Amino acid sequence: MKIGIGLPANIPGFQGNLLIEWAKKADAGPFSSLGIIDRLVYDNYEPLIAFAAAAGATQRIRLTTSVLLAPLRSAALLAKQAASLDAISGGRLTLGMGVGVREDDFQAASVPYHSRGKIFNEQLATMQRIWSGERLSDAVGPIGPTPTQSGGPEILIGGRAPAAIQRLATWGNGFISGGGGPQGANEGFRMAERVWSEAGRPGKPRLVGCTYIALGPDALTRGGNNIRNYYGAWGDMIARSLPTTLEAIKGIIQAYSDIGADELILWPTTTDLAQIDQLVDMLG
Repeated sequence: MKIGIGLPANIPGFQGNLLIEWAKKADAGPFSSLGIIDRLVYDNYEPLIAFAAAAGATQRIRLTTSVLLAPLRSAALLAKQAASLDAISGGRLTLGMGVGVREDDFQAASVPYHSRGKIFNEQLATMQRIWSGERLSDAVGPIGPTPTQSGGPEILIGGRAPAAIQRLATWGNGFISGGGGPQGANEGFRMAERVWSEAGRPGKPRLVGCTYIALGPDALTRGGNNIRNYYGAWGDMIARSLPTTLEAIKGIIQAYSDIGADELILWPTTTDLAQIDQLVDMLG
């Protein structure tokens, strides 16, 4: 199982120079991916812009949105931005995408909240057509650039609802579980495998998990406060169960390995760079 690391660009006060340092240290380590999460109505960096900066500072690590709230963006512009980032990074972009649950994000983007699933389905079809080099319509020609990855960036479908995971019958290369711990991820993984198999898709879906961690001085308090600030009341349950030791993190890594995860992204809840060194030492 591969191990990725989150880019804490969702923590208020996270600065651009720290983003570059974090990306470089992650790239020099054993990590498979640099992850980033997405909100609109919040004090965080926009994920694709943050990744453009990270792409220029790194050489090999993949750039994984986990997840990007696709319906907040127009399909054509998102396809162009993703293809540009994929080309700039040399084919290192993985688009984990979902629809999100916060209504204020959709109000800010002037996108109908209750239509977000339908919009996402249409976006997936449109982006695939764009990345394949086809005309957008009879009236609108092809939209470049051509992604480095043939057919476009790798797509991971995010979401807990059966309707979300059902998208794997047609779209995507795999499933990404954003929460619920190993137990919740296991339920999503098994459902993703069933949808994939029943659709007659060859091989198996790539299965990716994400889990929050907290390391360093007063990590439980500091990390917990950042989680609560981001998620509100729902974040209290996550904050209380944050692993704060390397032994606890090893246990979580083993739990995700046991349920068949292909990759696990560890999400630091503070911005201390020393966490990366601790994780590198732990991973050997």
